[in-house]
Amino acid sequence: MSALQRCVTAPVGRHTASVVFLHGSGDTGQGLREWIKQTLKQDLLFQHIKVVYPTAPARPYTPMMGALSTVWFDRYKISNNCPEHLESIESMSQELRDLINEEVKTGIPKHRIIIGGFSMGGAMAMHLAYKYYQDVAGVFALSSFLNKGSVIYKIIKENSSLPELFQCHGALDQLVFHSWGKETNTALLSLGVPTSFHSFPNLYHELSKTELENLRSWILKTLPEEATASGN
Repeated sequence: MSALQRCVTAPVGRHTASVVFLHGSGDTGQGLREWIKQTLKQDLLFQHIKVVYPTAPARPYTPMMGALSTVWFDRYKISNNCPEHLESIESMSQELRDLINEEVKTGIPKHRIIIGGFSMGGAMAMHLAYKYYQDVAGVFALSSFLNKGSVIYKIIKENSSLPELFQCHGALDQLVFHSWGKETNTALLSLGVPTSFHSFPNLYHELSKTELENLRSWILKTLPEEATASGN
């Protein structure tokens, strides 16, 4: 069983699909859920979909001079023009795979699971899905990017059937530049990933109500309610 702490928003009705929503650097699963709740004035709640918010373990984080932070992986610097810290990405991928496999063991098939996240969480989601879970229903990345020369670009060149990517980015983002997100989207699209990219003109490195409502609609389109068998 995955050792990652997590909080969960349970579905209102019968659980037939799951979303794994990864927080940004320095946050927690509970913190992300509360931020969403404040922004939407309610939980990200579905009739049939469970939303899981894991928390990254604290690790030394190079952009913070090695101070401990709840981050999914280390970075040499916050830039799209440097190597990826593959060792830390790989070790966290294993822990998150354990968490996703727990969902599968409860009876939720991979094609009924979406993996996504905000900022670093979105980057981690893209690594996890496009490397290990190319049969999930979809991937979302909010205010996120992949480094130039990412290992993901090399991996997906060899695959033809890839989950759809839903990407959003604030045009005024001064931490993860809008151009980094757009370049990531363009590169993935050129490699055959079905993508959509949504720009928000007045948004900084943050979530907005409109963005989350658009995400909610996309999740429902990607993971529709299953028809109940007659007689049940």
